[in-house]
Amino acid sequence: MATVNLTPLRRGGPFGTLRDGLLIAGRNLLNLRRTPGAVVAALVQPLMFVLLLAYVFGGSLGGAEYRSFLMGGIFAQAVTFNASFTAIGLAADMDKGMVDRFRALPMPRGSVILGRTLSDLTMSAVTLVVTSLCGLLVGWRVQGPVLDAVAAYGLVLLFAFAMSWVGATIGLVARSVEVAQSAGLIWLFPVTFVSGAFVSVATMPGPLRVVAEWNPVSATATAARSLFGNEAPPAVVPPDSWPVQHATVYALLCAFAIIAVFMPLAVSRYRRIARG
Repeated sequence: MATVNLTPLRRGGPFGTLRDGLLIAGRNLLNLRRTPGAVVAALVQPLMFVLLLAYVFGGSLGGAEYRSFLMGGIFAQAVTFNASFTAIGLAADMDKGMVDRFRALPMPRGSVILGRTLSDLTMSAVTLVVTSLCGLLVGWRVQGPVLDAVAAYGLVLLFAFAMSWVGATIGLVARSVEVAQSAGLIWLFPVTFVSGAFVSVATMPGPLRVVAEWNPVSATATAARSLFGNEAPPAVVPPDSWPVQHATVYALLCAFAIIAVFMPLAVSRYRRIARG
């Protein structure tokens, strides 16, 4: 008597992973209707930094020139902070048993994490739009060519995608919403503030300056400013170092390096959880 294999077939390969990842991303975006507070937090947070930094520090660091300079750093900071939402979202899925449900479906293992990072990438794009509108209100303008501005937004979104894989790894390691909230935020403040996102790293002490110069957040902020055509005011003179002078190239290298490291880590961690 012939036996029937009831094990669900998994649609593997990169196209199957991407297809299922897009479906999961759509599901995550629909679920945002149930958590409007998370959407508001993702949008309000960068607006608060724009207004506070532009008018608290702006008067002593160059006024209108500093407000234009500031926006590149705000963009880099906003998408970096969105990594915490990836961590919390994945931890919440595990806490609610969604991972167990996805495990029973015929889909590649990486689709669940890819779907989370793609949905959070969509949120990062919305954040950039809202932040850009706020920047226009405080006097920020794109001074460079339109294509360079498009490239700047593309670079920031690539960095957002890379940082979401860091958040995914943290969320999978934490495995609870409470731990993910703490672990997903505690590292963001030193990473974003020990950088050239808001001030020149030239004023920082020796070791701190080296860290800030090679910080991927610094590179992304500096590259965005360069592509937008926003020059630094005299009070915020950038240092003459390789990561600053080649910010766009270095920002791209950092984004791809982060993806290359944290994507396999996140997928490997998810597979261990799914087997366990």
